[in-house]
Amino acid sequence: MRHYLATAFRMPSWTDTTDGDQEDATPAAAAPPAEPAPLTPEPAEAGPAAEAGRAMGTGRLAEAARLAEAARPAEAGRSAEAGRGMETGRSAEARRSAGTGRAVETGRAVEAGRSEKGSRSAEAGRSAEAGRPAEARRPAGTEPAAGAVARSYFGAGTMGTPHRDGELRRTFPAFPAREGRGAGESFAGTWWGNAWVGALERGALDAKRLVRGRGYADQGQVDAITVTPGLVLAYVRGSRPRPYRVQVRVRTLEDADWERFLDAAADRPGHIAALLDKELPQSLADCGVPLLPGPGDLVPRCSCPDSGHPCKHAAALCYQTARLLDADPFVLLLLRGRGEKELLDALSRRSAARAASERQPRTLPGIRATDALAPRRLPPPPPPLPVPPHPEQPPVYPSAPGGPDPFALDQLATDAAARAHALLATGHDPVGELSLWQDAVRLAAARPGSGLTAATRTLYATLADATGRTPADLARAVAAWRQGGEAGLAALEEPWDPPAGRFDRARPLLLAADLPAFRPWRNRLTHPRGHVQLRLGQDGLWYAYESEPGREDWWPRGTPDSDPVGALTGLALPDDL
Repeated sequence: MRHYLATAFRMPSWTDTTDGDQEDATPAAAAPPAEPAPLTPEPAEAGPAAEAGRAMGTGRLAEAARLAEAARPAEAGRSAEAGRGMETGRSAEARRSAGTGRAVETGRAVEAGRSEKGSRSAEAGRSAEAGRPAEARRPAGTEPAAGAVARSYFGAGTMGTPHRDGELRRTFPAFPAREGRGAGESFAGTWWGNAWVGALERGALDAKRLVRGRGYADQGQVDAITVTPGLVLAYVRGSRPRPYRVQVRVRTLEDADWERFLDAAADRPGHIAALLDKELPQSLADCGVPLLPGPGDLVPRCSCPDSGHPCKHAAALCYQTARLLDADPFVLLLLRGRGEKELLDALSRRSAARAASERQPRTLPGIRATDALAPRRLPPPPPPLPVPPHPEQPPVYPSAPGGPDPFALDQLATDAAARAHALLATGHDPVGELSLWQDAVRLAAARPGSGLTAATRTLYATLADATGRTPADLARAVAAWRQGGEAGLAALEEPWDPPAGRFDRARPLLLAADLPAFRPWRNRLTHPRGHVQLRLGQDGLWYAYESEPGREDWWPRGTPDSDPVGALTGLALPDDL
């Protein structure tokens, strides 16, 4: 474990390439710039150990130290003159290598100088041979190392170590610089890449550092990017010649989160097909598992002295990571803790298990078609439940500011219960054929009182406005409805011509009861002094009305009766009537 942690992010050396590869990979005219120096300062060494460190150039510090240790015993006991000769040869060859743009060939240049300078002692030759990388001494015809093949793809100036990649470690080459992108244009090309950028920008404390970091990313100053569970690592070239080591951490998902993700992906085959096409469906990202980071979920760390959150180098790495996510959403899943092969294997197992369960025959409840179509006698329906003796009382409605009147709600609920009870008992709704005016009069008549309270006045005003009448008209109609229902309201509002017979016999009956002769008009008989009036309804009943003398302000009074004298019996008539 100590060895793994010590070499987890070590910088590559030139031991991954052969002499032939270095000579043929890049011509002298198009050679890349020399790699930056290591991030940690080199200790002051004397003699061949320091020379071995300089010969490594931008190689790994650990490898340089090992070579220095190998060279130190060989150099012990050598004369100072031999050491100066070696130093002179190395310096000359290093200058020739730098002149051709191949400063990294210092070790092989020493070997070439040793061949040309035959006067060099055997001990000096052995010392130079010990300082050369092991791969440089590889016999001709053997295959190059894995790092040499990868370096031909990643470039000679990269600090990535793709030869160490595995299921949970992926190294991506540096993106080239891109031009012509406006400041307001989205950096990423997919919705999930822009979601990553959005998490970076919403969690940043300084917008200027984001602009600088985006410029670094557009200029291609981010080296090869290494992605492992919970970590993105790269070297970013800033204003100084030595690059900075930058890492961005995110939280990995728990096992329960991965179970939910796999279930959501296996539920729809389109999710798996989209992942194989390097796409992340929006519905899969919204399955309840936090795949995409939110503001503050990206934790950057950089070796530069800038204390910003994030610094421009970390921002550049985050922007380039968004481009990685555009190309492959499995990079996001690797950051959350699972590799591509592991996820695809798990999805394949789940899909196969679900397909196998769906192929199993299911026993469905039911009967055979011949049995269902066979004639049979159905049992009689059960008898209806007994009708309740009366409708139940409605609940109490609370009063709310700006809400409906609780008393009006209570009245409407009571009326609905009464109508339902009548419909259940008789099969007929007595209110279903009423007109709007008749129904408004009925509702107002059901409220106790005669419109004197505030709540009743409000109800009368509302119903009168809805029917185009005045509250006084509604109050008179309520009195008629209470006197005789729908027929009493018709006696109030509809004069008609009754046939001969019953109406004609009413006047002699009134005279026999010591009452004066009433004046007839259509279906009405009026006292000569205008105190009392009788109206014959179409239901055959007489309805009594009263008014002030000399005024036509008739109001229903008493109880309807089939006898005109009986209709007047209940009234408090004046003595001179």
